[in-house]
Amino acid sequence: MIRHLVLFKLNEGVSRDEPRVAEGDAAFRALGDTIPELTFWQCGWNITDRDIAYDYAIVSDVADADALQRYLTHPDHQAAAAKWREFATWVIADLES
Repeated sequence: MIRHLVLFKLNEGVSRDEPRVAEGDAAFRALGDTIPELTFWQCGWNITDRDIAYDYAIVSDVADADALQRYLTHPDHQAAAAKWREFATWVIADLES
């Protein structure tokens, strides 16, 4: 199993109340029901107010490296990520267990 973690930081001056940010959130929320490779899917806004915290996170599980690649190249994932490229930066980690 591979756990795929993504942490997003909104760009300077971007608010989570903006329509484009809400659209990006909705696009990611929908992925859990549309991409068969995902065996676990959770995403949402950070609830802490610490300076070092990121704003949004995705936690997902896939069976193996091939499933991760299919997820990453899935058109719905590509479309959702493209929305976030307009207003955020992110870091990822993929953990194998």
